[in-house]
Amino acid sequence: MPTIAVIGASADRSKFGNRCVRAYAAKGWTVLPIHPRETAIEGLTAYRTIADVPAGTIDRVSVHLSAALGLPVMDEIAERGDVAEVMLNPGADDEAVVEKARSLGLNVVTGCSLIALGEH
Repeated sequence: MPTIAVIGASADRSKFGNRCVRAYAAKGWTVLPIHPRETAIEGLTAYRTIADVPAGTIDRVSVHLSAALGLPVMDEIAERGDVAEVMLNPGADDEAVVEKARSLGLNVVTGCSLIALGEH
């Protein structure tokens, strides 16, 4: 079963960070919501940062953050060394974030993680 970390996961069901959590869970993925203040999202344990997620391969990280918040998160993702793909969703795909992620050697994909899953 593939694993996805959703950075910018939200308890607010109208936000894309929440829709992403629900969609991937419904498709059978292991979902790791990342939120600095929530302890659970959609019944799943939420982690403060991606560094707090136990070691193990993460097939995809879906980022739902502004550029200002996303830039430092790229360092945290790279430090793990076990992330196969970083998907920068619309609004998180600022050129500076993309460039930084690539300079750190991350496998970056820009696009909507919901559409990549086959959701609309």
